[in-house]
Amino acid sequence: MVEVRITVNGKETPISPAAPHTTALDFLRERGLTGTKEGCAEGECGACSVLVARPGVNKPTDWVAVNACLVPVAALDGQEIITSEGLATDADAGPGKPPSLHPVQEEMAVRGGSQCGYCTPGFICSMAAEYYRPDRCAHAESAHSTDSEHGPNGFDLHSLSGNLCRCTGYRPIRDAAFAVGTPTDADPLAQRREQSPPAPVATEYARDDSVFLRKGTLSETLQVLRERPDAVVVAGSTDWGVEVNIRSRRADCVVAIDRLAELRELRVESNQIEIGAALTLTEIERRLDGDIPLLAELFPRFASRLIRNGATLGGNLGTGSPIGDSPPALLALEASVVLADADGEREVPLADYFTGYRQSVRRPGELIRAVRIPLPLSPVVAFHKIAKRRFDDISSVAVAFALDIEDGIVRKARIGLGGVAATPVRALAAEAALEGRSWAARTVEAAAQVLRSQGTPMNDHRASAEYRSAMLGQSLLKLYAQTTEAVSS
Repeated sequence: MVEVRITVNGKETPISPAAPHTTALDFLRERGLTGTKEGCAEGECGACSVLVARPGVNKPTDWVAVNACLVPVAALDGQEIITSEGLATDADAGPGKPPSLHPVQEEMAVRGGSQCGYCTPGFICSMAAEYYRPDRCAHAESAHSTDSEHGPNGFDLHSLSGNLCRCTGYRPIRDAAFAVGTPTDADPLAQRREQSPPAPVATEYARDDSVFLRKGTLSETLQVLRERPDAVVVAGSTDWGVEVNIRSRRADCVVAIDRLAELRELRVESNQIEIGAALTLTEIERRLDGDIPLLAELFPRFASRLIRNGATLGGNLGTGSPIGDSPPALLALEASVVLADADGEREVPLADYFTGYRQSVRRPGELIRAVRIPLPLSPVVAFHKIAKRRFDDISSVAVAFALDIEDGIVRKARIGLGGVAATPVRALAAEAALEGRSWAARTVEAAAQVLRSQGTPMNDHRASAEYRSAMLGQSLLKLYAQTTEAVSS
């Protein structure tokens, strides 16, 4: 076995003797990099945020912020990490002088963006990722003029949606974000974006009767899954990392698929768009750039930027959760999943994929290779997520619409639902109540009544069954009001 090594703040270091389940957070803190903090251990607070060099969308390399509390350190084999300590530079510091602050650190300091300081290093890293986003300044003025959540410098406040502060308050943090300038040509992290990212490496790291594996190809990975059908498959570890931290789950074998080239393609063809199962949601969002409007509505409501930097469509579908945010949208888009094993591939409509609570037709040894969305797309779309918070929250109900309306008649209606049954479901009866009828108040009100009866909602701590049913009908009425408003204006 080749020794597993990662580069932290410019210095290469082996991860041994860490256990395969050890998180990047624990690894860094054990080596004295205590700016990286544990707050929630679930990826919700951002105190553990670090920067990782990843394949770029607009440049060869992007600096991406991730939750170090969720990622196994073995998953970072061969990669480059920057912590809050690594952002400062000692290039201009003389003997006995402290390093020069990074521009985002400087702005946070002078604008009072830190009080107790516990969350500050995580904010700094998330802010630095946005600072180095290549197209941030290109659309600065247009974004600022139309959206209060973008600064005059193009800074997107949603990049900080996964970071929580409990004492300072967000106004000075926002002020610091909106004050940062543009990286200089001499900035080493800006220069790093012009070079290729670290190449994926095959990894085999075994300790204490458990092993972390990353094979070099999809075929090799599928052979491992045939031999080890009990293996836990991970990409961004945004789900499995919580199981490890909160429930102390351990696995004899973890297989990483996040760097497999065969799972990281995005192809636009004449009749479909195919999205690789291991592309992160951020990569999909930026590469599609609004080409699938329903997904463009979904992405900002899906957890936080920190989570979207690691989470994948394959992972969200693979967990089989009835409250996952992507299944309702993909159901409305009539998507299908491509399942692969050592014997070949098969394509399954997503409407037929889920069979029960966290159960699917996926067989042992199979994994999701890609998601296919047929073209053309329906022009009238909406994604409504009902939750206690606007962002970074779990859905009580999620509803996705995709409608074809021609000459005032609903020619086709597809409605995906989440949070109202043991699985994500299509609202077939409500679709039938709309199709072939005029897009008018009487039709919509009748269909909304049908939609209220769809699924089998339950009472839990997020919402009552009655509330969930009411929100289903209200969601369709809201869509009608929005589309009528758009037409009349």
